[in-house]
Amino acid sequence: MAGYSSKLAGPDGIFSYSPEEDAVWGELFTRQFAFLQDKMVPAYLEGVTKLDLTADRVPQVRDVDARLGALTGAGVVGVPAIIPPSQFFDLLAQKKFPVATFLRRREEMDYIEEPDIFHEVFGHCPLLTDPDYAAFIERFGTEARALGKAYSWRMFRLFWFTVEFGMIATKDGLRGYGAGIASSPSETAHALSGKAEMLPFDLMTVFRTPYRIDIVQPVYFVIESFAQLAAALDADVGALIDEAKRLGDLPARFEKAA
Repeated sequence: MAGYSSKLAGPDGIFSYSPEEDAVWGELFTRQFAFLQDKMVPAYLEGVTKLDLTADRVPQVRDVDARLGALTGAGVVGVPAIIPPSQFFDLLAQKKFPVATFLRRREEMDYIEEPDIFHEVFGHCPLLTDPDYAAFIERFGTEARALGKAYSWRMFRLFWFTVEFGMIATKDGLRGYGAGIASSPSETAHALSGKAEMLPFDLMTVFRTPYRIDIVQPVYFVIESFAQLAAALDADVGALIDEAKRLGDLPARFEKAA
């Protein structure tokens, strides 16, 4: 997170953003929301409206938290950009999504390595207005917390290929639902280009599929519904991960980082 500092809330729970930060948020929001209209699942687009996210200013964590709480019982908590896995899983198990509070600078409008508030709120929070999706987040956190550190690496693969870069089949064709797709113009375009590999969602395959964080994704997993996603965790996840470890990783669909 070179050159960035996490913001701290004042006594009133308000995070202070400068006019320049409000302007950067506004440009990011206006550009990306227009671009996503025929590319993201309808529940995501509806969620932006339900949360009253606009181009006017950087949203306040406490406002997003209150709206989510009223809609699905989910919520958000302001945190530094990177928190320990145990804390991350514990928050999700409480149906609270951790939100980084800093915003990228103008020179990094298109890509920033660490998640900022645009990625967190614009990317992640709209779908937390969907009850089935919010249930999956809660169940994921509960399962990952119960399984512990030895299983966290592969649980992060599940998070990566769903919450960050998941695709969903709709009556109008494939649409994105992952936050990494929603918040990145290049990832959105790539995911809907027809050039990336699309696989049916399957826990075992997900647990055996490696990924890189610094490239557009070569493969995406496609779900049929958010109810299917939540129900997937009815499986014995620990046993599936043990078997995935025994079988080993599938061949990577990318070159190793230099």
